[in-house]
Amino acid sequence: MKSLVLGFQEIEKTQHSLIGGKGAHLAELSKIQGIPVPEGFCVTTAGYQQAIEQNEAYPALLEQLTALKTEDREQISAISRKIRQIIMEANIPADVMKAITDYHSRLGEEHAYAVRSSATAEDLPHASFAGQQDTYLNIIGKEAILEHISKCWASLFTERAVIYRMQNGFDHRQVYLSVVVQKMVFPQASGILFTADPMTASRKLLSIDASFGLGEALVSGIVSADCYKVQEGKIVDKRIAAKKLAIYGRQEGGTETLPIDPEQQMAQTLTDPQILQLACMGRQIEAYFGCPQDIEWCLADDTFYIVQSRPITTLFPIPEMNDQENHVYVSVGHQQMMTDPMKPLGLSFFLATTLAPMHTAGGRLFVDCTRSLASPARREGFIKMLGQSEPLIGAALSTVVERGGFIKELPDDQAAPGPGRSGAIDLAQTDPDPSIVEELIRNTQTSIAELKQTIQTKSGADLIAFILEDIKQLQKILFHPQSSAVIHAALNAPTWINEHMNEWLGEKRAADTLSLSAPNNITSEMGLALMDVADVIRPYPEIIRFLQHAQDDRYLDELLKFEGGRETRAAIHAYLDMYGMRCAGEIDITATRWSEEPTALIPMMLNNIKNFEHGASSRKFEQGRWEALEKEQELLQRLEALPDGRQKAEETKRMIRVLRNFIGYREYPKYGMIQRYFVYKQALLKEAERLAQAGVLHEKEDIYYLTLEELREVVCNQHIDNQLIGKRKEDYNYFKKLTPPRVFTSDGEIITGKYNRENIPNEAIVGLPVSTGVIEGRARVIFNMEEADLEDGDILVTPFTDPGWTPLFVSIKGLVTEVGGLMTHGAVIAREYGIPAIVGVEHATKLIQDGQRIRVNGTEGFIEIL
Repeated sequence: MKSLVLGFQEIEKTQHSLIGGKGAHLAELSKIQGIPVPEGFCVTTAGYQQAIEQNEAYPALLEQLTALKTEDREQISAISRKIRQIIMEANIPADVMKAITDYHSRLGEEHAYAVRSSATAEDLPHASFAGQQDTYLNIIGKEAILEHISKCWASLFTERAVIYRMQNGFDHRQVYLSVVVQKMVFPQASGILFTADPMTASRKLLSIDASFGLGEALVSGIVSADCYKVQEGKIVDKRIAAKKLAIYGRQEGGTETLPIDPEQQMAQTLTDPQILQLACMGRQIEAYFGCPQDIEWCLADDTFYIVQSRPITTLFPIPEMNDQENHVYVSVGHQQMMTDPMKPLGLSFFLATTLAPMHTAGGRLFVDCTRSLASPARREGFIKMLGQSEPLIGAALSTVVERGGFIKELPDDQAAPGPGRSGAIDLAQTDPDPSIVEELIRNTQTSIAELKQTIQTKSGADLIAFILEDIKQLQKILFHPQSSAVIHAALNAPTWINEHMNEWLGEKRAADTLSLSAPNNITSEMGLALMDVADVIRPYPEIIRFLQHAQDDRYLDELLKFEGGRETRAAIHAYLDMYGMRCAGEIDITATRWSEEPTALIPMMLNNIKNFEHGASSRKFEQGRWEALEKEQELLQRLEALPDGRQKAEETKRMIRVLRNFIGYREYPKYGMIQRYFVYKQALLKEAERLAQAGVLHEKEDIYYLTLEELREVVCNQHIDNQLIGKRKEDYNYFKKLTPPRVFTSDGEIITGKYNRENIPNEAIVGLPVSTGVIEGRARVIFNMEEADLEDGDILVTPFTDPGWTPLFVSIKGLVTEVGGLMTHGAVIAREYGIPAIVGVEHATKLIQDGQRIRVNGTEGFIEIL
C-alpha cells in the first residue's frame, strides 16, 4: 500500500511520483550535510487520489479538459472552476486525515507552517512549473492546515496551471499533487540564489537576489531586491535597491505587508560575509544535484535556511569537453539559417560531413573557434570573415578578445589555420571562365548518379558502412579546391564592387543590382520553376478549388479525376524530381522532404496562381538580367569619365564578370549535399522499415533518434534501447523551446554583439541591410512555411529562411529575418530577386506584429512600423 504521508527523512529518490518535484528536492536537500532545511512532511499523491476519487463527476470533467486546446479559454476556465470546487468540497478521507494529524503532532502543533503544493510535473530538468500551484504561509493549527491542503490540491486546476501543462505537453490525467507541510521560518531577510547568472547564463557567475522579510514580496513583484554577483569566491558586483515594503508573518497566522523604515530602505540586505557564506552553500547544493540550481533561501537568527532548490531549466546546455580549457563556440545554425534543433541522426550526419571542429549542445551544432582566436596574427582575419557573414557574431567575438584573459594566446604555428583556401587559385585575378562552374556541376551530378545506382545493392551493416565511406566522397566534392576558389571569388566580388563604387562614384551597394538574375543559381531557379508549375494549373478552376482543400499526400493521384489533372500531376512530379529533396531545415537529414510530403508545396503554388500572371517567371528573370546589364553599363560609363577611368572601368568590368559568372554557384554545393543526403535517407528508411517489421523498432522514424554509429549497432545486433529513444525524444522536445546563442563560452556565458550605426530614425528596428531598396507593405509574421498565405506586396517577417523557403520569395516584396548575414542563403536570393531585405534583426517576430504596415529600408538597414 502506498504511504499517505512521508517525513522528509523517509523519502527515497525514486518516490517522485508520490511526493512531486518540490517534495523530492526538499527531501534531498535535508540530507545534505551542513544545509539547514526546516523540518516537514509530505502528504503524498496517494492521499490526493483518495480524496478526488470520491466524486463521480471528476473523471468525466477531466476527460473534457484533456480534449481542449489552449485557445479554448472560456471552456478551460469553466471546467477548471468546477474541478476546483469538487476538490474543495470533498472530505479529506479519514485515514489521510489521521496520517496528517500524527505527523503534525510529532513536529509540534504549536508551530506555524508553510503549506506548499508539489506537483508530479514540477521542478523537472526540462520544465520548472515554478509558481503554477499555490503556497500558503504562516498557517497555524490542525484545522487550518487541513483546509489549506485542500486549497493546494485545488490549485492543480487553476487556469494558469492547466494552460501551462497544455503548452508543455503534459497530460492532465497523469499529473497529481502532493502537499508539503513545513515548519515556518520567520526571516529578517530572504530571496533567491541562482548558481548560474540568469542574465548571461555564465555558470561561473552566481547571482543572489535579497530583500527584507519573507520571500513572497520578491516573488510577487511588490519589492525590488538587492542583487549580488559572486565569481570564484569574490563579490564582483552589488546593486542595492530601494526596499520600501516587506511581508512578515502575523502572530495569529497569515501574513501582512508593512512599510520599511526610511533609514533602512537603502541598507544592504546581507553583509559581505553573509553573501559569501550563502554563495558557498549554493555551490555545495549545485554540486550535490549535479546541475545549476534556482534556490530559495531565508535568513533567521543568523542562520541561512534553504526552503527550495530546483534545476534552472532555461539555460542553454554547454558542449561536453574532456579538458579544463576555456572555449568559445559559434553557432552553425545562425550561418546555415536554421536555428531549430536537429535530431541525433541529423547531427551525426552533419558532423561526419564537416571538416570544422564542431560540437553539439541543445540539439544544435557549434564550431569551437578558440584556436582561431588564439593567434594574434590570424584572429583579425577570422573575425572579419565571420563578421561579413553575420555581424553580430563578429561583434561578439571581438568582445571576447577585447576582454583579455579568457583565451590563452598561442604562437602562430600552433594556432588554427586562417580563413585562407589551401592551394586554390585566385579566380578573381584571372578571366572568370563560366565553364569552370559547368564542370563542377557536371561532376557533382555524375557522382550522385553513381551513388543512386550503387546504394541499391547495399543493405544491413553493409549499407551503413557504405554510407560512411561515401560521405568521404561528399567531402571531396564539397571541399574541392576549385569549388572553394569559385565560392571565394563569388563572395569577394560584391565586397570589392561595393567598396570601390562607393569610393569612386559615391554609389552604395551597387552589387545588389548587379546580382539580379545571375545564372546557375539552383535555389533561385527553384522558386521560378514553381511559378511555371502554377502556369500549368492556372487554366483549370476545378483543380484550383480541389487544391485549396487537399490535405492528404495522395492528392497527386486524385488530380487525375479532373480536367488538366494529368498535366498538373506531371508538372508537380517533374518539380519534385528536380527539387523534392529540399524542405525547410534541410541540413537535418531527418527533416521531412517535399517528396515525402508534397502537400507542403500547395500553399506556395496557390500563392503563385493568385499573385502572378502566366509567364511571370521568365519575365521576372529577364527583367532582372536587363536591370543588371543596365546598371553595369551605367557604372562603366561613369567610371570612364573619371581620372584613370579606363583602368577603373576595366577592373570593375572584370569583377562584374566574376560576380555574374560565379555568384550563382554559391548555392550549388549545398544542393548537391542535400541531394546526396536524400539518397542516404531513402536507403536508411528502407532498412528501418525492415527493422520495424522484425519488431526491433516500434516505428521506422525511431532511427532519427540514433547516431549513425548507434544505428550500425542496432542493425548488427537487431536490438534497440527503447528507454534511450524515449529520453532522446524528450530531450528533442525540450531543445525546441530553447533559443540558441550566436556565440557562447565553455562557462555557458552568452556573448551578444550589437550593431554600431548612427543616423537611424528614433523607434526604428535595426538589422543588417543585405539587399537594397525601400518598400512599404503588410508584414506577414510566419513561422511555418506551409502556413504562408501571401498577397502581392507582402513583406515576409520570420526567424530564418534556408533554401527551402525560396519558393515563397517570388511572392513577397520585402524580407526581414532574425538570423542571417550578407552571404547567407536568404540574402543571396533576395538580391537575385531584387527584394529589399534586412537580416539579423533580433526579436523581429516579437517586435513586428502580423498585419502591421511597415517600411523596410534595405539600403540603410532599418524597419519602421507605420
